[in-house]
Amino acid sequence: MPQQDLEVKALLNAGRLPEANTLFDEVVSRVPPGADRWARSAVLVNRAKLAWRLGRIPLALELAAEGWTDLDAEHADSPAAAQAMHALAYLLEGIGNRRAAVDMLRLSVQVARRANVPEVLGHCLQGLGGTLNFRAISSPPELAPAIFAEARDYLREGLELSHDTQMRRALLGAYSRSLAGVGELAEAEEAALETLHQATKADDKWAQAVANWVLAVVRRDQDELTEARTLASRAVAAAEAINDTSLLLRFSLDLADICARMNDPVGESTALRCSVAAGRTATETLQEGLAQALEQRRVAVQAQRLAVAAQEAAARDPLTGLANRLGLERAAAGLLESTAARGRVPWLVLVDVDWFKGVNDDAGHAAGDAALREIAQLLRRECRAGDLVARWAGDEFVVLLGDADGASHDVGPTVAERIRAAVDGHDWTMVLGSIRRPTVSIGVAAGPAKLDQLFAAADMALYRAKRHGRNRVEVEPTVELPATVRNG
Repeated sequence: MPQQDLEVKALLNAGRLPEANTLFDEVVSRVPPGADRWARSAVLVNRAKLAWRLGRIPLALELAAEGWTDLDAEHADSPAAAQAMHALAYLLEGIGNRRAAVDMLRLSVQVARRANVPEVLGHCLQGLGGTLNFRAISSPPELAPAIFAEARDYLREGLELSHDTQMRRALLGAYSRSLAGVGELAEAEEAALETLHQATKADDKWAQAVANWVLAVVRRDQDELTEARTLASRAVAAAEAINDTSLLLRFSLDLADICARMNDPVGESTALRCSVAAGRTATETLQEGLAQALEQRRVAVQAQRLAVAAQEAAARDPLTGLANRLGLERAAAGLLESTAARGRVPWLVLVDVDWFKGVNDDAGHAAGDAALREIAQLLRRECRAGDLVARWAGDEFVVLLGDADGASHDVGPTVAERIRAAVDGHDWTMVLGSIRRPTVSIGVAAGPAKLDQLFAAADMALYRAKRHGRNRVEVEPTVELPATVRNG
C-alpha cells in the first residue's frame, strides 16, 4: 500500500477520524504510477476498506467493485492479489455476507502461500484467524472450541512470519482471543497484556480495544467480574473512539453479559443500549449507503441511455428518420459479412430524385423536405425488414439488400423497380400541389464486395439511368472482389 494510505489507516486506528478523512481525500484519486493490475486492485480495494471505516459507503462500494473486477483468484499468485482479497473479505463481512467473507479469506491465504511472501501471508492469516474467532463466538457452544482452535493455529503461524509491528499487534491480539476460546486462560492473559503494552506505546486504539476485550473475557471466565466489567468498558470506549461498529457490537454484548452475571441491571441496560445503538448505526449506514449507491446506479444508467441515444441520433437522418451516411457505414460491414456467410450476394440500390432542384425552386424548401420524407416512407414500404435504408446525402438514398430470403437472384433490380414505380405512381398533390411531380433514377449493383466498391458500381449505373432519360433502373454487372482480397 502507498505510504499515505498506511497513514490514513494509522489515523483511523488512533481514533483521529477528521484527520483520516482529510488525508483520505488527498489520496483516494491517485494510483501509484507503474502499478500492475494486481497492485492496482489491492490499492483500490484497500481504499474501499478505508472508505467503509470512514462511513463513506457508496465510495467504498465503487472502489471495491473496480478493484474486484481485476481479480482472477484461480490464477493469482501475486501478494497484491492476496491483499486485495483480504480487504474484500472485510467489506463482505461489513455488508453481512459472512460466508462469502470467510471463503474470500481462505482464498487470500491460498494465494499468499503461492506468492510466498511471509509478511503478506501473515496479514492474510490474521484476517482469517480473527474472523474465525468471531464465528466461534456466535456458534453453538459445542462447535466453538474447534473453530477457536483452527483460528489459534492460523494466528500462531502468522506470528512466526510477520515482523511488522502493527501487524504483530493485530495477530497477537487475535491470538490471545483464540487462546481464551480454547480455555488456555493464562497464555491468553499474557498475550493480551503484551498486546496492550505495545498498543499503548503506539497509540493504537484498535489493538487496545481488542486487548482489553480479551482481558475482560479472561477475567469473566475466572469469575473476577468487577475487573472484567472495567476492562470490557474500556474495550467499548476504545471501539467507539475508532468508529469500529463491528467491534462495538461484540464488546458491548460481552459487557452486558458480564453486568448480568454481576446482577448490575443499570450496567447491563447501558451496555445493551450501546449495542442496539451500534446495530442501528450499522444498519442505517448500510441502508443509506445502499440508497446512495442505488441513486448513483440510476444516474449511471440514465447517462448510459443518453449516450446510446446520442450515438443513435448521430447515425440517423433527422429529416427522414432513416439511417444517415454514418449509420449506413456502421451497419454495412455486419450486413455484408452475414450475407457472405450465408453464401448469398448483397445488392446495393442507389436512388437519386430527378429534378429535385426544380421542386425546391418551384415549391420551396419546406415542400422539398416534405417530398424527401414521402420518398423515405415509400422506400421503407417497398423494402424488406432486413434491408438497410439510408439517406446518403441531399436527394440521394441508398438501400443495401442482404438477400435475406434468397428466393430471387435478381432481388436488387426487383426492389429497385418497385421503388421507381411507387415514386412514379405516388399522389404528390397534398405535398407539392400542381408542380411537376418527382421521379427517381436508380442504379443497382451486386457482388461480394465492400460498401465503397458496390457504391461506385451502383453510381455508374445511376449515371446511365440519368443519361438515358431518368425515371428508370439500370443494373451494373456483378462487382468482384480484387484477387488480393478474395485470397486473403
